[in-house]
Amino acid sequence: MKARLAIALHAVSVRRGAKWVLNDITWRLKPGERWALLGENGAGKTQLLKLLSGDVWPTPTRLQTDGRSFRRGGRSVDLIDAKGRIAYIGAEKQDKYARYGWNLPVRDLVATGLHQTDLLLSPVSARDAARVSATLRSCGLQPHAARRFLSLSYGEKRLALLARALVQDADWLLLDELYNGLDLTYRRRVDAILERARRRGQSWVATAHRAMDVPRGTRAMLELSGGRIQRIINLRAKDLARLSARADEVAALPSRKRSSRSARGARRAAARKAPLLLKLWHVDLFVDYQPVLRDLNWQLRRGEHWAVFGANGAGKSSFLKLLYGDLSPALGGGIERSGYPAGAPIADWKRRVGYVSPELQSLYAVNVSILELIASGRHSSIGLNDAPDALDRQQALYWLKFFKLGNLKLRRPRELSYGQLRRALIARAMAADARILLLDEPLTGLDPEQRAAMKRLLARLMKRRLTVIAAVHHSEDLPRGMTHGLRLHKQRAYLVDPYSAT
Repeated sequence: MKARLAIALHAVSVRRGAKWVLNDITWRLKPGERWALLGENGAGKTQLLKLLSGDVWPTPTRLQTDGRSFRRGGRSVDLIDAKGRIAYIGAEKQDKYARYGWNLPVRDLVATGLHQTDLLLSPVSARDAARVSATLRSCGLQPHAARRFLSLSYGEKRLALLARALVQDADWLLLDELYNGLDLTYRRRVDAILERARRRGQSWVATAHRAMDVPRGTRAMLELSGGRIQRIINLRAKDLARLSARADEVAALPSRKRSSRSARGARRAAARKAPLLLKLWHVDLFVDYQPVLRDLNWQLRRGEHWAVFGANGAGKSSFLKLLYGDLSPALGGGIERSGYPAGAPIADWKRRVGYVSPELQSLYAVNVSILELIASGRHSSIGLNDAPDALDRQQALYWLKFFKLGNLKLRRPRELSYGQLRRALIARAMAADARILLLDEPLTGLDPEQRAAMKRLLARLMKRRLTVIAAVHHSEDLPRGMTHGLRLHKQRAYLVDPYSAT
């Protein structure tokens, strides 16, 4: 087996503005090791991965200017050579393609991994094309080779980016929340791909907020907090159990066990008499000329809270966009919004509906402060045309404090961690004073404590006449009090238990 890369960090620190995001990091990574990198939102996990990859440079101190070293087979390797042996994949990379509209064919996107460029800068040689084809086959993506990246489902996009990382046969895979947003089928495909990588002698460092998101075969753990190493240990089963316990991941489920079937039936009968908020009839929904949903008949009444399930590509995100007003039914179907007659400006409806999605997060690269981002929720806009008024600021400051983002209010979205930005976008939805809250995988990227806190918050808001519709892969991401479930499968919708597994 060929010599693989070893990496060492020696008292390395990284500063962003006035904040030290990493402080005095000393860590040795040997070939063949597989690490889990744990820590709360803002702990510095993504910055540490980027430091390892060479995309982030250490902040010079009096003692040293770099503090990184790379070795292969006993000899030193410079940073440029080392970068070719390290591959990074994360949500930021996926968001970047959506943000800039880089819509490459999948085969070309994977080929960019050979030279670690965002775009294909030169023709692909026959040798490289064969390598790309082999990687696509190993990831099950050969049928999608000619498709455009942005037309793929969320799970297919993640697999394409993983293939891009694998095509260079990197010694180290830096996996930033790799399993986020993936259904069970795609998780199993990723498991199989990483198992083959392990057998080839490749190493990885994988960040995770969930026990289930730590790749199989991971044997060591580094935990960060506040930019500092808290501990480096061999990974044990009880460490993974601690992740689940901190997230309160089973807290939502007992509520349905405490109430009898007859009690739930009585509540649903009472709900049928509640005012109608939304009604859909015979809706066919197309996205990019492709059918997503067929003959959908559905209604929402005040006091109902819906969980929406379905595999990657089943149409969950499109369904929420339909309710929000970003998509419209095909001719022959209809949607009725209570209090908003046909022809009313859709912007009026959107001011009463909060909306959070991974796509919204990818678009939020505008040059606004986090305070302005949250205030924009009151106007259903990306950014603000005018300075926030007194009420805008009052609402924004309240939710900043609630989500413990007060010290970040002057930062820009791209200066936050992925989890911090997700919290800010949920705060933005709350600031809208909405009566309906549409949540597309709302807890993705949140650490265990923040997930538990968000579920408690949503449960309280649901008791205050706020209607919640949440699309999730994990039923443990749902707050207590969900009343209805909808499963999307093969362009059809089916009623299910609101806490059913997906």
